[in-house]
Amino acid sequence: MNKLELITGLSKENGINKSDARTIVNTFFNQMTDSLANEGRVEIRGLCSFYVKKYKSYTGRNPKTGEKVKIPPKKLPVFKCGKTLKKRINN
Repeated sequence: MNKLELITGLSKENGINKSDARTIVNTFFNQMTDSLANEGRVEIRGLCSFYVKKYKSYTGRNPKTGEKVKIPPKKLPVFKCGKTLKKRINN
């Protein structure tokens, strides 16, 4: 499912126009993004959670040359599946 399909489904299931559904979906995603950008956590009970994980710098290798390369510290968003979603997928 992509964003447009989500907007269409929300519109049909709730009897609202696509413009209002688009506003709702965009607001939802913007709030999630803002929270993660501020190193917050997003938790949707039963579905999933998102959080930001910090990685320290380390020494890696260039796969072509084998040369050592210093990798700078970074932050990446992480997705964790909820129990209810796991059960639903596996049934």
